[in-house]
Amino acid sequence: MVSTWEDFYAKHPPPQDLAQNEQALKEFTRKHLEAGNKVVLVTSGGTTVPLEHNTVRFVDNFSAGTRGSVSAEYFLEYGYAVIFMYRVKSLEPFSRHFIGQKFLDLLQVSNNNENSVITVLPEYTQKVATVLRKYREAFNKKKLLQLTFTTFSEYLWLLRSACQALAPLENKAILYLAAAVSDFYIPSNEMSIHKISSSGPPTISLQLVPKILAPLVSLWVPKAFVVSFKLETDESLLISKARTALNKYHHNLVIANMLQTRKQQVIIVSKETNYVLSLTNEQLDNGEEIEQLIVRDLIEKHIK
Repeated sequence: MVSTWEDFYAKHPPPQDLAQNEQALKEFTRKHLEAGNKVVLVTSGGTTVPLEHNTVRFVDNFSAGTRGSVSAEYFLEYGYAVIFMYRVKSLEPFSRHFIGQKFLDLLQVSNNNENSVITVLPEYTQKVATVLRKYREAFNKKKLLQLTFTTFSEYLWLLRSACQALAPLENKAILYLAAAVSDFYIPSNEMSIHKISSSGPPTISLQLVPKILAPLVSLWVPKAFVVSFKLETDESLLISKARTALNKYHHNLVIANMLQTRKQQVIIVSKETNYVLSLTNEQLDNGEEIEQLIVRDLIEKHIK
C-alpha cells in the first residue's frame, strides 16, 4: 500500500522544533531574496524509521552525509547561500575535515607558566587555517543555515517547510536532494507504543513512502531547479531508473551513482542526455573530491 503525501502529513504530527526552524528559514531566505542571491537547499545523511513510539529500535538508511556536506562547501565557494538540512551526527560542512581521533592528532599540548597551551601541529596549521577561514566567512556573511532531522517524518516535515520558504525565490532556488531517504516506513498509528517484546519474532509491516518529489516539483517550488540522486548496486538498472524518475516527476536532473564507485564517478542524467563525471585514481589519492566536479558542472551547464 502506498500512502499519499496528504495522508502522511495529516496522520503524522510535526516535530516539536518545526516552528522554530520555519522562522529561521523565513529569515534566511528573506535576507537572500532581498540581496538577490541564489539559495541552495542541500539535504544530507540518512533517515531513520522508528519501530516504536518510545524508540529503541529503528530501520536506518546508509549514509554518512559525505556527498551533501562536501557539496555544501563547494556551493558556498561559488557564492551560493546554503540551507544545509542534515541527519543528526552525520557529516557537516567544514567540521567534516576534523572528525574523530584525527582531530586530536592535529593538536599538541605544551605548558606555559604552569598553564596548558593547545596548538595545532605545524604540519597541519595551513590546512586548519584554510578550513577555519572558509567557515568563518560563511557564518559571518550568514550564508549557511544548518537544520537537523533524524526520522523520516521529521525529514518530510522540514523539507516541506524549507520548500515553502524557498518558493518566493522562484528560479533562484535550487534543491540538491542528496539525503538517503527511506523507501519504507511504519505509519504512526501502527507503531508499538513501547519497546517491542523480544519473546518471539515480531511481525512488522512496512508501507511504501509517499513520493514527495511529485508535490515538491509541481506545487511547492515549481520554478526551482531540482536535483535528485539515484544510488544503485545493479549497474544495469541505474540509467533506466534515473530516467524513469525524470519522466515521472519532471524535475531537472538526476545524479546517478553506483554504491561501489560513488566517490569516484557519477552520471549526470537530464531529459536530453547523460554523461559521466569521474576522477582518476591519482586525483583521489591527492584528495580531490567528485562533489567539486558535480557542483561546478551544475553551475556551468545547467543552473541559469
